[in-house]
Amino acid sequence: MELTIRRICELTDGTLLEGDPDVIIRHVTYDSRDMQGDDLFVPLRGARVDAHNFIGNACENGAVATLSEREDLRAGGRPVIHVTDSLTALQQLGRYYRSLYRGRVVAVTGSVGKTTTRELTKAALSAGGSVAGSTKNLNSVIGMPVVLCHMDQTADRAVLEAGISEPDEMIPLADMIRPVTAIVTNIGVAHIEYLGSREGICREKMHITDGLGTDGCAVLNGDEPLLRAYEGKLPCRVLYFGLGHDNDLYAEDIRESDTVSFTAVERLSDGSLHRFPVTLLIPGVHNVMNALAALGAAKAEGIDLEAAAEAMGRYGGFSRRLERLSIGGLKLIDDSYNASPPSMKAALGVLEKASGRKKIAVLADMLELGPDERQLHREVGEFAAHCDIDSFITLGRLVSFLEEPLRAAGKPVFHADDWETAEAEVVRQAEAGDVLLLKGSNIMNLDKLLEKLKNEKKFID
Repeated sequence: MELTIRRICELTDGTLLEGDPDVIIRHVTYDSRDMQGDDLFVPLRGARVDAHNFIGNACENGAVATLSEREDLRAGGRPVIHVTDSLTALQQLGRYYRSLYRGRVVAVTGSVGKTTTRELTKAALSAGGSVAGSTKNLNSVIGMPVVLCHMDQTADRAVLEAGISEPDEMIPLADMIRPVTAIVTNIGVAHIEYLGSREGICREKMHITDGLGTDGCAVLNGDEPLLRAYEGKLPCRVLYFGLGHDNDLYAEDIRESDTVSFTAVERLSDGSLHRFPVTLLIPGVHNVMNALAALGAAKAEGIDLEAAAEAMGRYGGFSRRLERLSIGGLKLIDDSYNASPPSMKAALGVLEKASGRKKIAVLADMLELGPDERQLHREVGEFAAHCDIDSFITLGRLVSFLEEPLRAAGKPVFHADDWETAEAEVVRQAEAGDVLLLKGSNIMNLDKLLEKLKNEKKFID
């Protein structure tokens, strides 16, 4: 990114209130703490916080200019651009940079597995050229324009992750992304509190395909009936992946240990089948579906699938998503970035397969599940009760419903009211050689528990 203040005013319909119009901006951020150099700060108004109050902090941290919805704010001589709406202005900048990009864009959305599928897709597509795209968790109507502003314009392809939590968010996201290939990993219950039903979630997610014409391709989970229902109803080509043999790409001979391997089967245009091996470095049999989605994107993009599988096999994982760590002799599986019923069951399956002396699961609330949240926690508890896991440490309010079937099955359960108490119980229970899983919604602060464990003398001495 490299724009003058003058050009930013033109792109955002903004008015320069003070400062030099020739100042050059190379980065844009809405986080007053996150400055990289030559930054434009975009203060957003939230339900609880108005970031206009942090313009001073942003300038102290290195911002060289700021947007503002208020005409009375100044920034010590730095350029201040008055705009009607900061988020709209940020999105206008993102759309501008998307309009400059001449490579092919692949979008990834779905209820579970988006980030892992995104990274596997990046790896698979690297067999056909250079790949740019989303980083961190910048996948929303707020984060996407930041990704677009900073994206490598010279890359052959870009893989962009689209995440939504409320109705009517995917339409503007899809308009910013403008993909030629779109992956929908699955339809679960994440954010059902706001989207109403699985059918509502599906309708919202499928807006990612709105701009796909006859030259585009939708790569859909063919094992999901809600997505199968779109067969023959989209103007674009549709490619289905899954475990069922009626899909265009499916898996056979799945084998799981610390890694996952399987035979991928590609249905060719003449009806014949092409089989080839796939081995993933990342754990969890659920990643077979994520890998098939990535291979589907490679097929849609005309990349040799065996080369794509080989490149994908070098991907080593993503922070806080089934990330393998060690603290002295204690083995950890950190899957604490977020949680839904399918991802929690998948993480429990990974723990069950892990090699270790004792297996301990630290499970925290799964949030934004709507009116069925109690039953969904209970169903995860029923699943966990049949897993070969030695003990459970729970954190939160909703996990009490998860605990009921565990206690009924005679599993040792310790309930903690806060992450500090959970951390103390981990220290009391765990020993060198044990395997510890951390899983829960991001807001439950399991990351803080992990940071404390990293300094625990019992494990590092």
